[in-house]
Amino acid sequence: MKEPIQDNRKEQPIGRHLRARRWMYDLIQSPEVDSKRGKFVRTFIAVIIVSNVIVVMLETIGEVNQRFHELFFWIEVFSVAIFTLEYILRLWVVVEDPRYSRPFTGRLRYSVSFFALIDLMAIIPFYLPMFFKVDMRALRILRLLRLVRVLKLGRYSRAARIFVGVLRNQREQLVISLLAMLLLLIASSAMIYYLEHDAQPEAFPSIPASLWWGIVTLTTIGYGDVYPVTVSGKICAAIISVLSIGMVALPSGIIVSGFIDELDEQRGQNRKEDTTSEGMFCPNCGNPLRINVQLHNGTTHDEEQNED
Repeated sequence: MKEPIQDNRKEQPIGRHLRARRWMYDLIQSPEVDSKRGKFVRTFIAVIIVSNVIVVMLETIGEVNQRFHELFFWIEVFSVAIFTLEYILRLWVVVEDPRYSRPFTGRLRYSVSFFALIDLMAIIPFYLPMFFKVDMRALRILRLLRLVRVLKLGRYSRAARIFVGVLRNQREQLVISLLAMLLLLIASSAMIYYLEHDAQPEAFPSIPASLWWGIVTLTTIGYGDVYPVTVSGKICAAIISVLSIGMVALPSGIIVSGFIDELDEQRGQNRKEDTTSEGMFCPNCGNPLRINVQLHNGTTHDEEQNED
């Protein structure tokens, strides 16, 4: 009988550089690690992100911006410094992730991932005017791009991660429902154009222009700026309105169903972990249990479950 191959990677000495990189990876990048330091870092960066979003909104108020312009500027400088350091550290430690283990190509692949691009877009609006001449209109757009920083909360919010997971798991059903909505939108816009164009050429001049009425009707918003006046047009609008109730609610139902499945799965995992944990330790003294294992040759071997 062949002896099992042992993994001696943990027995090999790890340099100080690698230990520091692994520690930093567990601190800022690994979602499984839930230490006090990790919680502090996540909370600290989340507070900075929320503060930045509030500052960006307050800067659009002229009086507030004039009064607190210097304060807003230093908040921006401090935030960009933290975000830049975070981005560099993530590029440094990402090779600890098996998906990006290669030093160059792994970091390159990570740099084009969703959250890495969000991290980059969060700091580019600050640095770009330093190296390139930007007119005032483009500068305003760059400043508004700072609102992208709110997407960084997805890293630090468990609810946001669950939501992204639900969208990923239900993407096929969502795509089908969105395609069905798109077909209904085009069909309803074409029908209302042919029924109302002669009576209201200024309101329904073309099928693309009629898409606005279709969107407003399908989403049940009903602004009332454009509406049918002919009998056939009203009948068509009534039928489309009834169909849109179920069609628009379909993606919502898919997402809710995905949330229920995700939460049930997480509850099952938590119950399994609790049961496993209770079986590994003595309920009275809390010490690890010794398990007497009988091998295939009839001998016995005591295995002790040590604490990690």
